[in-house]
Amino acid sequence: MYELIIIGAGPAGMTAAVYAARKRINALLLSKDLGGQPLTTVGIENYMGYQYIEGPELMQKFEEQVKQFPLEQRIGQGASSLSRLDAGFEVGTDQGESYRAKAVIIATGKRPRPLNVPGEERLRGRGVTYCAICDGPIFAGEKVAVIGGGNSALEAAGDMVKIAEHVHLVSITPLTGDQILIDNLKDASNLSTFLEHEVVEVEGSSRVEGIAIRDLKTGEGKKLEVGGIFVEIGLIPNSELVRDIVKLNEVGEIEVNYACETGVPGLFAAGDVTDVPEKQIVIAAGEGSKAALRAHKYLQRL
Repeated sequence: MYELIIIGAGPAGMTAAVYAARKRINALLLSKDLGGQPLTTVGIENYMGYQYIEGPELMQKFEEQVKQFPLEQRIGQGASSLSRLDAGFEVGTDQGESYRAKAVIIATGKRPRPLNVPGEERLRGRGVTYCAICDGPIFAGEKVAVIGGGNSALEAAGDMVKIAEHVHLVSITPLTGDQILIDNLKDASNLSTFLEHEVVEVEGSSRVEGIAIRDLKTGEGKKLEVGGIFVEIGLIPNSELVRDIVKLNEVGEIEVNYACETGVPGLFAAGDVTDVPEKQIVIAAGEGSKAALRAHKYLQRL
């Protein structure tokens, strides 16, 4: 039995791993992949110590720091179940393995929210994408649509107007992102904006050929001919693992107190999967360190 299992290897999970190793906790870092959401972020200008750094590069530095310590890792195994034991917890993985620990930190982050409209799932990877940073260059010179009105959608639109023939920005609400991002798009001659419109269908046979949208005020329908769709409508917490164990808020985030405690003794949570406000890399990292330190105190009390 380990003293601690850390589930997730984004900024929160990897920081928790470093702090656990420094406290000489017998810990296991368990995650399907390394890096989390920053892997899809091109430019980061608000992480202290770096005036500018790309997301994958920053996460590589996180990974290198984790490797400085003799910490056991199971990367490539996603946690599929978590159950309580008399003396701790048991974590099952999608590889059929199981591990036990006296304490657990959930740092599983979030994933892109889908549109849930006809054609979306069928054409996923065939023109439907959830990461303009990752897949944008594939659609250079094409007509594309960006779905959403927040910062991620505005950033995606800002990237695509530079390389696409034309960009359609479709949002069910008025634009809600930062004003500076909105201003950056004002002079884009190849941008069309459809506010208070919803996507009702993704069209195409073997790949995306267009989308059907509807005006929420008038009910009028319209079709846009596009070869690529970037869905940027928010994120869903990866909290299914503990849905029946801890309290979640109305959007599915794990509720924690100031000490990253969930209300279940020995079970902690950190990063974007929690209800801690403001989803930022620096905040996730700080919460990861705090969770590990509180887990250390919990283990000492045992």
